[in-house]
Amino acid sequence: MSWNIIENNLINISFSLLLITFIIYWINLIIIRIEKLQSICNILTVIINICLSISLLIRWVVNNYFPLSNLYESLIFLTWCITLIHIVLAKKSNSKLIGAIIAPISLCIIAFASISLPASMKIATPLVPALRSNWLMMHVTVMMISYATLMIGSILSILFLIISNGKNIELQGNSYNYTKKILLKYNSNNSKNILPNNQTINNNITYKYNRISLLESIDNLSYRIIGFGFPLLTIGIIAGAVWANEAWGSYWSWDPKETWALITWIIFATYLHSRLNKSWHGKKPAILASIGFVIVWICYLGVNFLGKGLHSYGWIS
Repeated sequence: MSWNIIENNLINISFSLLLITFIIYWINLIIIRIEKLQSICNILTVIINICLSISLLIRWVVNNYFPLSNLYESLIFLTWCITLIHIVLAKKSNSKLIGAIIAPISLCIIAFASISLPASMKIATPLVPALRSNWLMMHVTVMMISYATLMIGSILSILFLIISNGKNIELQGNSYNYTKKILLKYNSNNSKNILPNNQTINNNITYKYNRISLLESIDNLSYRIIGFGFPLLTIGIIAGAVWANEAWGSYWSWDPKETWALITWIIFATYLHSRLNKSWHGKKPAILASIGFVIVWICYLGVNFLGKGLHSYGWIS
């Protein structure tokens, strides 16, 4: 059995397990609600990540370069990044919503890579001269990890908007300990009904407490994830500028990819600035982060499909 067949089988296994994981997450979220299913999904995600790791490693060893030279390889690596972040978040949070919204993203990406792309794009080819550099790993890996991180942080903001029904619920503080304070502001008329240990006399108050607590958790997690991804994006852009000077003789040439990377940076810089100086809370930064989700995809895929630039190696014309 050739290495290519093993690699394809691993990708197919990953796709199948992602589909199963996606179905289990949503059945457990909507219908059954069994705690053990959450653990099963976490184990499946670890297996998926291992399969993707082995497939990337095989491609790396066989072709003697880190597999990030074309669209197919970058999509597989992006899926690997998202599943890895998913594993980390699963250990930090037991929320069923996290896996239910991350699994579809991974599934769609690997489905696009496996089904939509032509077979010719899945075949590894010799690197063009501009890509024969150690900067390939240093720049592109950091950028892909930042994309994955910012996508997850942004999708959590979209989830925040969905759960809040677009209402302007002002959240204060970046810790779960502020939930009672927020509830008092949200429903001051019934503040005397709040009891210790997150219990209340009125069922309606309990519902509101849980809902605000969930919104705060999602908002806090989104903020932390984007706060982690933004420095990676910054480092990736700087590394890309150094590599561009080495390969093309200019640090910045306003290539479409570079321009949209700058737009992406500005969007998330504005988001973090608004959160750090506490000028925006709740709905406004969530809307900005949601816009960032679209911008990241335009920067990653849209630019290469709609326009041709210096970053078009290994992409569909």
